[in-house]
Amino acid sequence: MKKYQITNQRDLRIAFWEQTAEGKRGAKNSRGEYPVDTRCAFVDWIDSLCRNGTISQELAYRATLEG
Repeated sequence: MKKYQITNQRDLRIAFWEQTAEGKRGAKNSRGEYPVDTRCAFVDWIDSLCRNGTISQELAYRATLEG
């Protein structure tokens, strides 16, 4: 069984905010949602982690930006 560097959503979100240049962690809109650009960046980042073997495909499928 392969060992992954990130194995849960909490650590995944922390790594996203640390590794991206978003810098807008609390910048939600009036409905309490992150902007589309932030959500797209998260999805693209998740995809790249899955492709390079940092996270499992199962974690990639269930990962959400909200925690």
